[in-house]
Formats: sequence, structure tokens, C-alpha cells
Amino acid sequence: MSKQALIPPPGQQVRLADYDPSYTGEYASKKDVRKLIKRNRRRLRELQEVLYAEHKHALLIVLQAMDAGGKDGSIRHVMRGVNPQGVQVTSFKVPTPEELAHDFLWRVHRRVPGRGSIGIFNRSHYEDVLVVRVENLVPPEMWQRRYEHINAFERLLTESGVTVLKFYLHISKDEQKRRFEERLTKPEKFWKFSRGDLAVRAKWDEYMAAYEDALTRCNTDYAPWHIVPANHKWYRNLVLSNTIVAALERLDMRYPPPEPGIEQITIPD
Repeated sequence: MSKQALIPPPGQQVRLADYDPSYTGEYASKKDVRKLIKRNRRRLRELQEVLYAEHKHALLIVLQAMDAGGKDGSIRHVMRGVNPQGVQVTSFKVPTPEELAHDFLWRVHRRVPGRGSIGIFNRSHYEDVLVVRVENLVPPEMWQRRYEHINAFERLLTESGVTVLKFYLHISKDEQKRRFEERLTKPEKFWKFSRGDLAVRAKWDEYMAAYEDALTRCNTDYAPWHIVPANHKWYRNLVLSNTIVAALERLDMRYPPPEPGIEQITIPD
């Protein structure tokens, strides 16, 4: 099996048909990656502690996908065991009246993690060039300008010490159908299904075109997109955990030095 790129080449048009959502690289099954994922979780806990202590950097993880693409599952499995005090998850829903009274990035910027923290966006500012575009919520000339605004926003973040990791969880239309059907057969998953999901599914091709433009026009050197094959949840989790750990390791973080003379301190009885 030929190796499939995770990051598309910047400047080139992304065609999702060129990316196999069932790709699993050199691995054949979940059991092949179980130890690797466990190792990554352990390493992520270590790195998060240094990130918090050093207090120089922040990590922003952006998750985008079609319905049932695995955003919630990714957060639950990949971030298992991290200190919740240092992680903030934001799910961006339909904008409130207050949010609509501001520019489209206002509500997003407020949720960017501070130094020492990890922020996770379950959906994100990219909804404003995806849903807004496909559902004709604003004129084309408005959402067309937003690609440039997004790139400038992400450059500001990276130049301010925020590492931006953007993941598109790539599932097939057939896999989405299978996951929807599973939700309709398990009472504990009924709450996850909405008839509105079918209305979005009916516009699959339009959403794929919108995603391709977002993945192409906002794929920068400082904040590249990662196209994650997500039909197999175990491989998705491996790719995400590998990428997050590698990004934190590249920061070359260190614990702060101790106070002078700390080795001479005696704790009184």
C-alpha cells in the first residue's frame, strides 16, 4: 500500500477523492496500535505537565468533520488521562444574537487557550466558510473574504505562541450511513441523531466542495491542515495522538528552574 500524505502540499488544490478515508498505513487492526496509543497518552500527560509549568506556549486543536465524523470520540479517547484543569473544550453551535452582533471571529478568539493550556475546538471558525456557504447564510462575497481573515487570524495566534493543529476527520459517505444506522439501533445513542443530520447529508457533495476549498485556501506553513483517515476509529486516534505528541515535543519545553537555594530548605516539623 502506498503511503498517504497527512498534510496536503501548501498551495495545491485539495481533492478529497485522492484521500482514502479507510487508509490505515502499515497497520491491519486495532490490536496493532493499542500499545502505541497507550504510549502516546502517557507521553501526552507528561508533556501537558511541562506545558503548564513552563507557561510559555499554548496548543489549539481544531477538529472539523461531517456529522458522525468522530469529533467527540477523538476528544474522549485521545485526551484520556490528561489533567482537565489544563484543557478547555469548546463546541461552536449556532451563533447567539450577541455573537452575531460582532465579527465572525469574535466568539472564536475569546476561546483561544492561554499560555500553559490546551484548547480543543469541536467545530470552529471554519463553520463560517462551510455551513454558512452551503446553506447560503451570507452572500458569497462575504464568505469568500473569510479565508484571508482566517489565515491572518491563525498567523496572529502562531506568532503569539499558540501552536495550531487543524484536523479534518475524513470519513466516507457509506461510513457516515453506517454510523447513523448504529445510532438508530442503540437506545443509548438515540440522542445523537437528529433529522437535521439527514438534510446536511443530502448536500454531501456541496459540503465536500466547501471542505476542499477550506483545506486548500487555509493550508499554510504555520497552520497546515491534517487530513486524517477516519473510517477506522483506532487509526484516527493513532494519527491524532502521534501528531499532538510530536507537536508538543517540537516545542522543546523545560520545567522552570527552582528558586535559588531551594536545596538548603528544611521543612519545619
